[in-house]
Amino acid sequence: MAPEIHGTVADGFEVVREEFAAFVATERPDYEGQVCAYVHGRRVVDLWAGPGAGADSLYGVFSSSKGAAHLVVALLVQDGVLDLDREVASYWPEFAAEGKAGITLRELIAHRAGVVGLDAGFTADELADDRAIAERLAGQRPFWRPGTAFGYHALSVAALTGEVVRRATGRTLQEIYEQRVRAPHDLGFFLGLPEELESRYRPVQPMEPTPEQRAALDAVPTGPHTLASIAYNTHVPMPGEPADYPNSRAVRANGPASAGGVASARGLAGMYAAAVSGLGGRPPLLKPDTVAEVGQIHSTGRDLVSGTYKSFGLGFQAVADPWYPFLGAGSFGHAGASGSQAFADPRGGLAYGYTRRRYAFPGGAAVENDRLVRAVHTAARAG
Repeated sequence: MAPEIHGTVADGFEVVREEFAAFVATERPDYEGQVCAYVHGRRVVDLWAGPGAGADSLYGVFSSSKGAAHLVVALLVQDGVLDLDREVASYWPEFAAEGKAGITLRELIAHRAGVVGLDAGFTADELADDRAIAERLAGQRPFWRPGTAFGYHALSVAALTGEVVRRATGRTLQEIYEQRVRAPHDLGFFLGLPEELESRYRPVQPMEPTPEQRAALDAVPTGPHTLASIAYNTHVPMPGEPADYPNSRAVRANGPASAGGVASARGLAGMYAAAVSGLGGRPPLLKPDTVAEVGQIHSTGRDLVSGTYKSFGLGFQAVADPWYPFLGAGSFGHAGASGSQAFADPRGGLAYGYTRRRYAFPGGAAVENDRLVRAVHTAARAG
């Protein structure tokens, strides 16, 4: 029996409830997930399903955390505190080691720096602490000549940009996010979950692939010294299961900004609505020029880490290319490995968020987002 669908949709968005219900009916009985959308700052979709799910339940959103991290960087660029074309080492002198002196903040945030991980790898304790990640990466030689190509800095990019933020402001990226973004808008999207809110967290469940899906996963070439293994820290002894990362209280408490955030779909969509449209009567966090800058594609083509086609703006993924080509040019956001998705389409005034509890096959933006995003976009255009 499929889980019941809870929540509301605005008039004209009934198709989103229908698509969500149709998808949930094909899932396991223990499926939990949420979908939320705003149009021009008005919440038009707010749905959830599953035996333990609620409107405010929090899920591990993995790399969707990078959206929160780089919204902070965008705000500081907008303020004139950070300069995208200034060398990282001018803020953080230790970063200049091993041929990294010329890397600019723009190159770093666009995944062009080549500092995807460590030759020796990180410990679990280090991966829960952005300061520790940054300190160790300062002495790492890049894995390609910076600026000549790009590759996904899965566990490192927001620790590195976060250290730039700390050097420039004297405060952590997480502190600025809490003060300027999360708390003023009361968002259910945390980079550092307070102990008193732990009861809202729903631990990530591991992927349970079918035999056919397991065969597809096993067919992917792997090796202990590949760029992918270094970027995802799987080249260390006993690397652990990816699904367990946000299930660590240390990760949830510290909120490492590359992948350690927890959120509801309301929190994900609300953050992007606050960024581009304004929320709760507040003006948009980002000015139009800043929105255009972060959504402009800076890296596109074959990603050296994944070996697949990807596109990145400044810290954000370019979600119209290749995922949702019907979205407006300059749409930006970030998916997470468990299946979460979150983005803004500034031209359409659309903000979207999706979470799920069980790690999706094959990872990354879960395939159900294709149906849900299209349904939201179609309804928004018709309104």
